[in-house]
Amino acid sequence: MSGKGGAGRKGGAGRKGGAGRGDTATIRPLGRPGDLGWVVMAHGELYAAEFGWNTEFEALVAKIVADYAADPDPQRDAAWIAEAGGQRVGCVFLVAKDADTAQLRILLVDPAARGHHLGQRMVGECLAFARRAGYRRMVLWTNHPLVAARHIYLAAGFSLVSEEPHHSFGADLIGQYYELDLAAELSATPR
Repeated sequence: MSGKGGAGRKGGAGRKGGAGRGDTATIRPLGRPGDLGWVVMAHGELYAAEFGWNTEFEALVAKIVADYAADPDPQRDAAWIAEAGGQRVGCVFLVAKDADTAQLRILLVDPAARGHHLGQRMVGECLAFARRAGYRRMVLWTNHPLVAARHIYLAAGFSLVSEEPHHSFGADLIGQYYELDLAAELSATPR
């Protein structure tokens, strides 16, 4: 699951005071104490506030985070945290789906850090890592209310390949599957 909500909320998930302008944010590898818990908490709080999603979503994020933390392959998997004003304001994960396919997961940008291309920068980190790791394609799954995230994915070159209605997280949703052919980029590069 990935996403960057559209409707803002006052304050921010896990943010203190007025921290978090996206234009001054830095992106670093995930790995500091508290990062994993923050990712889960921020998703749970933010998606409940913005979309009314229940703890089923937070449990999904917790599973994604736990799976990553249990056995990351530094050559194939990576995750990043965005920080601004000394506070975490965003995250994204990239994991191996199979030998040739990278999966972008759980993109999030705190409302206070939105509008400064932070989501785009984090997706750029994923793309650069996937290319270095030799993946031939990238995929992601998101849901229709995450309009801002969709714009980021399309701008990065992803294509919507399928949609499927489902009832999850206490809401009726349309799941969306996106794909980016990295192999085509390699073959289009002049030699």
